[in-house]
Amino acid sequence: MTEYGRGPGSEPWHPEDPLYGDGGWGGQQAHAGQQSPYGGQPQQYPEQQAQQGYGDWSNGGQSSYGGGQPQYDQYGRQHPEPQYDQYGRQHPEPQYDQYGQQQYDQHPYGGQQYDQQYAPPAQPQPQPQPQQGYDNGGWGSGAQPQAQYPADPSDPYGQQAGGYGAEQPDFYGTPEAYPPPEPPTRRRAEPEPQRTDWDPGPDEGDHAFFAGGDGEDEAADDGREAPQDRRSRGGGKPKKRRSGCACLVVCLVLGGGVAGVGYFGYQFYQDRFGTAPDFAGDGNGEQVTVTIPKGAGGSTIGQELKRQGVVKSVDAFIAAQQSNPRGKSIQDGVYTLQKEMSADSAVELLLSPKSRSNLIIAEGKRNADIYKLIDKRLGVKGGTTAEVAKSDYKDLGLPDWALNHKDVKDPLEGFLYPSSYSAAKGQKPEDVLKQMVARANEQYEKIGLEEKAEGLGLEGPWQLLTVASLLQAEGKTHDDFRKMSEVIYNRLKSSNTETNQKLQFDSTFNYLMRQSKIHISVSEIQTNPDPYNTYYHRGLPPGPIDNPGEEALQAALNPTEDGWIYFVATDGVQKTEFAKTHAEFLKLKDKFDASSGD
Repeated sequence: MTEYGRGPGSEPWHPEDPLYGDGGWGGQQAHAGQQSPYGGQPQQYPEQQAQQGYGDWSNGGQSSYGGGQPQYDQYGRQHPEPQYDQYGRQHPEPQYDQYGQQQYDQHPYGGQQYDQQYAPPAQPQPQPQPQQGYDNGGWGSGAQPQAQYPADPSDPYGQQAGGYGAEQPDFYGTPEAYPPPEPPTRRRAEPEPQRTDWDPGPDEGDHAFFAGGDGEDEAADDGREAPQDRRSRGGGKPKKRRSGCACLVVCLVLGGGVAGVGYFGYQFYQDRFGTAPDFAGDGNGEQVTVTIPKGAGGSTIGQELKRQGVVKSVDAFIAAQQSNPRGKSIQDGVYTLQKEMSADSAVELLLSPKSRSNLIIAEGKRNADIYKLIDKRLGVKGGTTAEVAKSDYKDLGLPDWALNHKDVKDPLEGFLYPSSYSAAKGQKPEDVLKQMVARANEQYEKIGLEEKAEGLGLEGPWQLLTVASLLQAEGKTHDDFRKMSEVIYNRLKSSNTETNQKLQFDSTFNYLMRQSKIHISVSEIQTNPDPYNTYYHRGLPPGPIDNPGEEALQAALNPTEDGWIYFVATDGVQKTEFAKTHAEFLKLKDKFDASSGD
């Protein structure tokens, strides 16, 4: 059994069908007598379909079928041609309701009214003849015929006219591109709501902040369903109504940010290009004690002065110090200044000796004298610092090589290094002592005291420090220090037969006696067995006898090599002469006796 509308042996259309012609434009056209591939009927063209539906404008709107005029109903719609099913029964005409909507009833024989399965094959139409010529570069009164495609009987849209007035063929006329229509229902289609030209989207259109008003009112105005209606139906939580407070908060935040940027920008400008803040005058009369550490530069000094309230800004002090020719010569120590001083006044006072509150330790001073100076500077009871030194010396920073030596009278002797220290009322004695010990350690490490002792035939840095303290006590000049250093090393040698390895220094006897005498009786020095009596004992004393300075330390490291073994202060004060033999020594002794009146 063959399909409806097809003849035996018919085949579907393919692109290589001879009816396609040569490109469809100006090529060989299909003849009017060409048999259709469907049931032997002539091929129907889209132009003819368009003429069938709308009439031929070139012949006054007459139907291309050559039949009568088309019929129209009360709504101006053209009655379709009667349709028949496979049994020859005519399909009833469509009915319309009062709204002009077509009513779809079930076919009395069980089929749909517009069931495409029973649609009859397309009626043959005469092939139009091509029109000749062009008019003014465009299309003339006639239309250039186009290549035609055989219609597919299974395509429900295959019998309709081509798109855009049948000028272009429908390239999407396939069952996949145009699925069969949904079965019609009697339900009245709701009119689609009106829409605006611009849809802001879900994130902006409903937000009152962007709309400038209440989102609920706007939804009601444009015909859309109000948000509250949607919430009531959906059961969702009502959205909180927003107000202009959000805008106010944003403005305040932005305003604060701008103000902050402006403030820091002003500070940056003042720091880089403006005048540094400064006080005026010589101070408000309120005194304050300021400690300047050793090696401090202008920035460090300025920070300390600002912290104490002396100057108003560090930059002002640095500028004043740089403008003063002696500004770089400010020394470390303790200064008494006033609060709220101008930077220039502060620099001048720091350069004046009147402001200095430093404790200055001279070379060769003994610890006992230094303790008294500290007590007086700190305003504490006499003997307080000496007691702290005696009880807490192990906690003040002494190196290991300075501890646990036999018969030492004061373990801190030699470690209160000669220099300038900050010592003022309110400070503790142990704090001042720690400063001094730390300064001594710094200097001794700098000159390599520990490493160089062994090369000089000594037992360690402790003995080298002791030698330096003897030079500091006996010498008067730099040359004296080096010659006396050779005297000490020569007398310590085991080959010394002049003094039998005894130093015989008056300074060591004076130390144990806590005195400073030039004339000491022979009986006194020969009968005192104290370990510090170098007339009585051979070798070095148990420890240093004072605090040597840098010159004495350097001389202890670099003695002369001239053979000196004796020396005498011939004038008893400043002049010291040296001898290599005992006979030369006796001559020097006579000179001394003559100068002293003995």
